[in-house]
This record gives sequence, structure tokens and C-alpha cells, in this order.
Amino acid sequence: MVEVIERRRATAHRRAVAQRNYRRQRDRALARLRRLYPDDYLRLLTEERERDEAEGKVWLDLSGSSGNLMALKSENRHTRPTQTDIPEQPGGNL
Repeated sequence: MVEVIERRRATAHRRAVAQRNYRRQRDRALARLRRLYPDDYLRLLTEERERDEAEGKVWLDLSGSSGNLMALKSENRHTRPTQTDIPEQPGGNL
């Protein structure tokens, strides 16, 4: 049992390291592309954004806010119930 847990832990560690290295290399390549070919980079970025928005994904602008926050809120299926959604308990709130 302990061997299985250790093997799973080692596998998860290797995957995390591989993912981290992939992200680092990808970020470096994108930075190099942006620096050497700014026009091509902007064109590719625009195409990626259009594909993502066609799939319903929302991009954030540089300030960290979205252009359409109401759409984000209305699409969120995991919202907390409001006070009016909660049925009143007999005897009041305790």
C-alpha cells in the first residue's frame, strides 16, 4: 500500500515538473516571438482570441477586468442563493 502511494506521489511530481517546464518554455517562446515578430504575434493573438470567444471563453484585459462582467455573472451556474431564494424557516432565523 505504501509503495503504491509513493509511486503515485512520484508520478504526480514528475508530471508537475514537466508541466512547469513546458509552461516556462512556452512563455519564453511567446516572448521571443513577440519581440522578433510583433506584427505576426498580434495577428496570432487576435486569431486565438477570436477562437476562444467563439467557444464562449472570456479574455481579461490588461487591467484584469473583463469587458462584459454581466455575461460572466449570468453564465455562472454555481452562484450563491440570495436572501430571497432561501425559504423562510418557521420560528425565524436562529
